[in-house]
Amino acid sequence: MNRRYETVYIFDSALDEPAITEKLNRFHALLTKDGKGTLSNVSHWGKRTMAYKIKKKDTGYYVVAEFQATGDLLPEYERAVKLDEGVLRYMCVEASREQPKPVVAAVVAPEEDELEEEEA
Repeated sequence: MNRRYETVYIFDSALDEPAITEKLNRFHALLTKDGKGTLSNVSHWGKRTMAYKIKKKDTGYYVVAEFQATGDLLPEYERAVKLDEGVLRYMCVEASREQPKPVVAAVVAPEEDELEEEEA
């Protein structure tokens, strides 16, 4: 059964963009082999300053990928990502089926009598 997943990669900022694209193509080929998975969206966020140093690096190149795949493809995929030295960190999570709707809280205005009491 195909499930939706989302992966965020943080690549070493010393890598140039063609090298990052080549790594992503290799990772995503593992997900789409034998027609068991499909890649829906890859978003390059670019170089960003990290909140704390990872492997003595202050900046990283961020990429977010959304895909659908069967669960049996994930161990090999995650092993390949984990062993790549250009990837500082990554996180792969199962995406929710629907985006949650924001809950709007009702705003209650204070009565005029209460305002007059507070002013006095």
